[in-house]
Amino acid sequence: MAKGNRIAVTAGVMILIVAIAAVGIYSLIQGRNSLPSTTTGNQSNHSSGHGIRIVAAENFWGSIISQLCGVRCNVTSIVTDPNADPHAYEASAFDARVISNARLVVVNGVGYDDWALKLLSAGNSQNQTVLNVAGLLGVQNGSNPHLWYSPYYVNATARQMYLDLVKIDPPNATYYAQQYSALNASLKQVDGRMAEIRQRFGGTRVAATEDIFVYLANATGLDLVSPPEFMKAVAEGNDPSVQSVAEFENQLENGNLSVLVYNEQTVTPLTTQMKQIAADHNITIVGITETIQPPDVTYQTWMNAELLGLQDALSANALGK
Repeated sequence: MAKGNRIAVTAGVMILIVAIAAVGIYSLIQGRNSLPSTTTGNQSNHSSGHGIRIVAAENFWGSIISQLCGVRCNVTSIVTDPNADPHAYEASAFDARVISNARLVVVNGVGYDDWALKLLSAGNSQNQTVLNVAGLLGVQNGSNPHLWYSPYYVNATARQMYLDLVKIDPPNATYYAQQYSALNASLKQVDGRMAEIRQRFGGTRVAATEDIFVYLANATGLDLVSPPEFMKAVAEGNDPSVQSVAEFENQLENGNLSVLVYNEQTVTPLTTQMKQIAADHNITIVGITETIQPPDVTYQTWMNAELLGLQDALSANALGK
């Protein structure tokens, strides 16, 4: 074969190889994007794929609706950072964009995520469903905003999420019913853990640095004795009164308390001081968080881990440590 012909054949083969590779890559991309995805994100993390676009202001609500959606939806959770205080979250341009494009938006309400409500108001998107959890539950502004720590509130919210999905996507109602049934079975396991703590340790005196623990204390039957003013002020980023600080210190030093529940996401010099006093007086410290930690596990996994930590601390105290 002549040299010129060999060069022509070689070039033709190379072009064919490149074309085949391009088709393969395109097919792979198309295959990856052919199913809806359910992901968690924040200002630097976002979801991709098709399906009903859903945004949850926080990842605890995002986890629950993701489990209801399954493969039919594309869920983005905005507040997920384990090192940040959700009370102080500031919205980004990304947040505004994903919220404006969402078919369903889930917000906590009660002043916890006013930034999301402002974006919703500014966007004025048509054909958009907004689930305000506090509004659904009738929780008034000024109340404790940590609604996801109440099993009653979580179950009521999950039911409304299910109803909203069926309304938005009627052809897949049977699928959502199956997902809802599976979610309920899983949530009952968490509720069962709370009932077990209530049965074994109901009435036990405990303390907390802020009111994030109030709903869970009620659900587990524990006697939360910390000054309400102290807990509420810390949760809202305010300075508690001198009187409430002195009362709390006295409780930790002389109150015969079993555990101190400590919010690891809203650490301040004052809460660190209270934590140290508790440790000095042999009170077990139990850490909890505002948002799901680690961010890639389900709401149930996270909540069950926190309940196990609480149960272990109470058990150790009952056995004299």
